[in-house]
Amino acid sequence: MNFDPSALGNIFLILSAWAGAFIVALWLSLIFWTFRDIKARARDPLSRILAVLVVAVLFLPGIIIYLILRPSQTLEDEYQQTLEEEALLQAIEESPLCPGCGRRIKDNWTVCPNCHTKLRKNCHHCGKLMELPWNICPYCGTPAPGMRREHLTLDDALRPLTLEEEESTVDFIETFAEQESIPQSEEQLEQFEEFAEGEESED
Repeated sequence: MNFDPSALGNIFLILSAWAGAFIVALWLSLIFWTFRDIKARARDPLSRILAVLVVAVLFLPGIIIYLILRPSQTLEDEYQQTLEEEALLQAIEESPLCPGCGRRIKDNWTVCPNCHTKLRKNCHHCGKLMELPWNICPYCGTPAPGMRREHLTLDDALRPLTLEEEESTVDFIETFAEQESIPQSEEQLEQFEEFAEGEESED
């Protein structure tokens, strides 16, 4: 069997051509991938150009260097993280604080568990929570106990209290009695003074 050296040379040339084409395609694809990746991770044009040049000049060692030095997060990931942090900070800032001790409280608490400051009151008619300064229930429209009465006629002032009004007065007095008759905030003090003035005007 005769061995043709030219045939071996042709086979080697073909394999070399395929290997060269593969290396060139790999080189170009790495450059293109690097450009897309750094574009999603950095806004600085200089950083994008340097990343592409490192991969284009050093090839495989360059891609290793790029993977080590590239930003850990994409721009979209940073944006989503910023939104989450802003939402968390906004939720913390919007949470109410106790006027007595300054600690965070919940909207449905009537008394602070830390300093025992009264935070809200219950409507004596519907039982829903009301803010302490409110003089009328926004849910059922019932005036709060002790609210100052204005524009009363003589007959209204001399009219005896109904059973519902008596119960409202008793509930109001019991509320302050539970706090040892000492208002714990300026709102409660003003409310107590208005209640006292209302009682004096009725007398």
